[in-house]
Amino acid sequence: MNTQTIYITNSFSRQKEKFEPVTPGRVGLYVCGPTVYGPPHLGHARPYVFFDVVSRYFEHLGYKVRYVRNITDVGHLESDGDEGEDKIAKKARLEQLEPMEVVELYVEKFHEAFRALNIRHVSIEPRASGHIIEQIEMIQKIIDNGYAYESNGSVYFDVIKYSKTNDYGKLSGRIIEDLIAGAGNERRELEGQEEKHNPADFALWKKAAPEHIMRWNSPWSAGFPGWHIECSAMSRKYLGETFDIHGGGMDLLFPHHESEIAQSKGSGGHAPVKYWMHNNMITINGKKMGKSLGNFINLEELFTGNHKLLEQAYSPMTIRFFMLQAHYRSTLDFSNEGLKAAEKGFNKLMAANETLEKLKAGSSSTSDIPKLVKDCYDAMNDDFNTAIVIAGLFEAVRIINSVNAGTETISVADLESLKKFFHDFVFNVLGLEEETSVTHDDTDGLMQFIIKLRSEAKSRKDFTTSDEIRDELGKLGFTIKDTKDGAVWEKN
Repeated sequence: MNTQTIYITNSFSRQKEKFEPVTPGRVGLYVCGPTVYGPPHLGHARPYVFFDVVSRYFEHLGYKVRYVRNITDVGHLESDGDEGEDKIAKKARLEQLEPMEVVELYVEKFHEAFRALNIRHVSIEPRASGHIIEQIEMIQKIIDNGYAYESNGSVYFDVIKYSKTNDYGKLSGRIIEDLIAGAGNERRELEGQEEKHNPADFALWKKAAPEHIMRWNSPWSAGFPGWHIECSAMSRKYLGETFDIHGGGMDLLFPHHESEIAQSKGSGGHAPVKYWMHNNMITINGKKMGKSLGNFINLEELFTGNHKLLEQAYSPMTIRFFMLQAHYRSTLDFSNEGLKAAEKGFNKLMAANETLEKLKAGSSSTSDIPKLVKDCYDAMNDDFNTAIVIAGLFEAVRIINSVNAGTETISVADLESLKKFFHDFVFNVLGLEEETSVTHDDTDGLMQFIIKLRSEAKSRKDFTTSDEIRDELGKLGFTIKDTKDGAVWEKN
C-alpha cells in the first residue's frame, strides 16, 4: 500500500482531520444517490464525479473500497416538512405510469449519464424500496429507545427529547430553538402537522392515504418510510454501525444528513460516520440553477448543446474535467467561456499523452520531476484538491512539449516516472479518458514532427524557414501557436 497520509475536511467538526479508517486498509464510503423522478442534471453530476475520484484515489493508494450509493425510489416527498406527494408517485400520476416504471426509466438515464462521464459503477447500489424491512426494524429500535412516537399510524422522531442529551443541529450549524421556531412558522402553511408533538419532528414512517400507490405493511399502518430513514438503514446494513465517509451535496446537510445522525444515534447510541464530506453547489452564469430561472440544464442537453444558454455541445469529458478544475468545497460556476476553456485544456492533456509516449530520454533532466509528482500527491492528500493536481498536470504538459521540441531534456528514470505519474493521475485517479470525437492519430504525429523542425530552425536563428513552415501550414488550414508551454497546433 502507498503510505500517503490523507487529510479530510470533516463537515461535522469543520476542521481538516487526518484520515484513519475504521478498519486498516479498507474504506467504507456512502454517498446519497438520486431520487429518480426526472433526468440527471448538472447538480447530480458534481457529487458523483467528485466521489468517484475519491474512491479511485483510495484504490490507487491500495485501499479496498466499498462504495455504496443508493437509489431513492420511495419516500421523498415534495416538502421537507413531511407533506405533499411522493415525487415519484406524482410523476407516475402525471405520466399515467406505474411508479416503478418511472423508477426504471430514470435509473437507466442516470446510468447512461454515469457511463458517459466515466463514473464507475459503485460496489453496491441499494434501493429504498428493497430495504423496507431494515427501515421498519430501525424505526422500532428508535421507538424502543424513547426517541420516536406513533401518531395516527405515522411515526415521528422526537427532536426535542433527543436534543436533551444530544446535539441535533451540530452538523448543519442549526440551533434547536431556531429550528423549533422556524418549523412553527412553517406549520401554518402545511397540512397534517397536528400529528406531531412538535413541528420540528420529522417522519420516520407515514401512513398512506387511500390514493397513495406505494405502500407497505408495518406495525403502525400500511404506509411508506420517511426519506431520511432509508439512508441510515442502508448504510448500516452494508457498511456497519460506524463507517468511514458519508458524502453528498451541501444541500443535504439539513435536514437529511442531520436527521441521519439523529436516527443512527437514536437507534444505536452512537454516530454512524467518522467523516462527513460535502461538495458545494453549482451556479449558472453566477446564478443558482433552477427551473423557474430558466437555467436548469440536463446532462443530455449539455452533451447535445440543445439548450438556449449553450453556445455549443460539450462532451462528457469536458464536463468532468471542468468540474475537477475547482476544489469540491468551492462553488462551481458554469459558463460557455469556462466550458470552452475546459475543452481546450482537456484536449491539451490528451495530446500531451500521445506526445509523451514518443519522447526520447537524454542523460539528465532539466526539470524536477520527483517534486512535480510529490506536489500532486500532496494536493490529493490535502482534502482531494483536484484543482492543484490539474495545475501540476499542465506543468507536466509544458515539460512534455519542451522535451519534444528539444528545448529541455529528461533522464531515462525521470521519463519513466513521468509516464507512470501522468497516466495514473489523468486516467486512473481523475478518471478522464480519450473520446472518440477527439482524434489526433497520424496527423498529430506529423504535426509534432513539423513543430520540432520549426523549433530547430528557430534555435539556429533560421527565421526564414521557421516563418515559411508556419505560413505554409496556415494555407493548409493549420495554425501553430507559440505558448509558454511550447508550440501547439490546431485545425482551423
